[in-house]
Amino acid sequence: MSHPIITDLKNRYTAKRYDAAKRIPQEELDVIYEAIQLSASSINSQPWKFVVIESDTAKQRMDDTFANKFQFNQPHVKSASHIILFAHNPAYTREDYAKVVDKGIEDGRTKPEDREAAFGGFAFVGLNTDENGDTSSWTKAQTYLALGNTLHVLARLGIDSTTMEGIDSELIGEIFKDELDGYVCDVALAIGYHHTEEDYNASLPKSRLALNEVLTVI
Repeated sequence: MSHPIITDLKNRYTAKRYDAAKRIPQEELDVIYEAIQLSASSINSQPWKFVVIESDTAKQRMDDTFANKFQFNQPHVKSASHIILFAHNPAYTREDYAKVVDKGIEDGRTKPEDREAAFGGFAFVGLNTDENGDTSSWTKAQTYLALGNTLHVLARLGIDSTTMEGIDSELIGEIFKDELDGYVCDVALAIGYHHTEEDYNASLPKSRLALNEVLTVI
């Protein structure tokens, strides 16, 4: 018998059409949001910002970001229950990490007298910062850790999703300038419930490379 986690992951797929009449209950949204908050990140940096698009007004703004390209993803905006923008800090600094350190002190993870020592991990940021102070390649990778965690949680909850790298990052940056506050969104996630009749991908068998081709135990 398959483990429940494996069953859920086998049932997970990329939804192609959503049922606009179905919305995710608030109690499950609360689980999703907390799970996103609990996502892992390198040195616990948390260099991200998540913008949830829920209202009709916000959905119209998101719809407008498809004016120039990637229109194949546009139907998800108004038919999915919610859209989540996964944004990263393109210039992560010591001041940004200080917020993490100080929150660790507040939560009892770090002793106040050990505050300066807690910045030891920040050296890793330096290794991933270019001469212009750009940390995007590193901070963007952290958002994908949060994305993967979210996909797993959605699978456990039986909620469908569509990862969208086909978005206009520049236009999103303009239209959601106030919400993103300098952060950059290169990937978004549509979540909701697939349309039973119109989602062709729902009935297709899952296909993955054989386990022994991708995993080696030594």
